[in-house]
Amino acid sequence: MSASDDPRRVHFQSPEYLVERLDAIASLFDKDRTDLLVEAIREYIEDTAESETFQELVATKYYDDQLEFETVKQLVGAETAQRLRLLKADLEGEPFDLAAPDATDIYDGNAKAVDSERTPNDVDER
Repeated sequence: MSASDDPRRVHFQSPEYLVERLDAIASLFDKDRTDLLVEAIREYIEDTAESETFQELVATKYYDDQLEFETVKQLVGAETAQRLRLLKADLEGEPFDLAAPDATDIYDGNAKAVDSERTPNDVDER
C-alpha cells in the first residue's frame, strides 16, 4: 500500500435522506457506508476523467498555465497528461519560418473556373 492509498478521514454534511438511503443500500449488500461512498467517488472520478468536456477543460486550463503538470496527471492520467505536455510545448514553440510557395501551376493547366452565380438547382446544359 503506497502512502497515497492510506485512508484519510473526511468529514462532510449530507442531506439526511441521502444518508438513510445509503445506509439502506449498505445494509442490503452487507457493506459499510464508507465502502459505498469510496466506490461511488471512485466511479464518479473515473467517469468524469473520461468525459471529453472535462478533458477539454483540463487542457485549456493547462495551456493557460492555470494547472500544473502534476495536477493534470492526477486529473486525466499519465498518458493523456504527457500528450498535453507535448502539445503545449509544440504550441509554445516558434512557428516555422517557411517561404511562401512559388507560383507553380499545381493543376497543370486543367483548372476549371467555378461559376459562383450558379446554384445547385441549375441544370448543366453542356
